[in-house]
Amino acid sequence: MHTHRLTSLALNHSTSGGSPIMRIVIVVAVVGVALMAWFLLRGYRND
Repeated sequence: MHTHRLTSLALNHSTSGGSPIMRIVIVVAVVGVALMAWFLLRGYRND
């Protein structure tokens, strides 16, 4: 999945002047989007 790459990219970008709170917000947003996409796409599977 691409979330690890996006998370690490966001963390590396934030360390150059971002606050730790902003870093946490970015990580939570990425994980939330991934979980929401998984939950929504799970309903479209034909078993």
